[in-house]
Amino acid sequence: MNISTLLQGIASFAWIGFIGVLVLIFVRTSRNQPAKGLTSLVVILLVAALLLTTAGAGLVFLQANEYGVVISAFQPNGYRTQALGPGLHWIIPFIESVQKYSVARQTYTMSSTTSEGAVQGDDSIQARTKDGQQVFIDASVIYKADADQIIQLHINWQNRYEENVVRPVSRAAIRNAVSQFGVEELVSTKRAELELAIRDEIESKLKENNITMTDFLMRNIRFSDEYAAAVEQKQVAEQQAQQAKFVVEQKKQEAEQARQTAQGVADAAVISAKGAAEARLINAEAEAKANQLLAESLTPTLLQYQYILKLAPGVQTIFIPSGNQFILPLPDTGTVPAQ
Repeated sequence: MNISTLLQGIASFAWIGFIGVLVLIFVRTSRNQPAKGLTSLVVILLVAALLLTTAGAGLVFLQANEYGVVISAFQPNGYRTQALGPGLHWIIPFIESVQKYSVARQTYTMSSTTSEGAVQGDDSIQARTKDGQQVFIDASVIYKADADQIIQLHINWQNRYEENVVRPVSRAAIRNAVSQFGVEELVSTKRAELELAIRDEIESKLKENNITMTDFLMRNIRFSDEYAAAVEQKQVAEQQAQQAKFVVEQKKQEAEQARQTAQGVADAAVISAKGAAEARLINAEAEAKANQLLAESLTPTLLQYQYILKLAPGVQTIFIPSGNQFILPLPDTGTVPAQ
């Protein structure tokens, strides 16, 4: 409660008291009863009521988010050229009055939801894209009155600026911007560009009318039922195509995996066969080398000795015909001459 309201409240009680005492005086006078003391009281109450009423009418308190336009009969144009800022001010009682304007941020919402926005029911903006599709947009405009232009705002719009400026400017800007885009662009890549175009136009138009836009929120874009059904069918078809493509890729991967497995088995078989062949070759080379070394190491004496050992390990006595050598001749290991 500010001081102006307090003074007006006290003045109201003073007027009530004055009237009450005045009635009491008339009652006592009609009954021929003395009313001398009451006369002084009624005068005091009258003076107090007049002073308090005058002070209450002359003092104006504005909140921190309020500015005031002084309507004055003493001014040629009917108002003071300087607006009142927040705080306590004095105006000429009963001659001047103050029209208050809030400079706090305000939100104007246009929505299809019944419980939202200033207008009950579906208040979304209907617009058409450049390819003729109808869309429905829910949006909110956050704005405030320009404190430096309160006088001009009062002259042009008084307190009607929300309904007569903010609403029509916002709806027209949204329709104009939507008409520059195709419906496919709004669905996919151009939504941010659309929002920026709307924001710029609303901000410019409101500024021309002494209102500052602080933010624009494009809350939702809806499409006609027919287009929504077509989009849904398209998405289903795309999903099915993607699924089919995935199946094909999966089959390709399985075939490639099988091919690589078979190739691995074949490569392993080749490597195994090659290893076996190389092993046989190595064995053959080793055996040939051993035979060569053995052949080089054989001498007649060694062969004779080995021959005797191989005759019969259990032979104790050998009978030799008279006239023969003691040791039997060795088998001829030489090459038989050709006949």
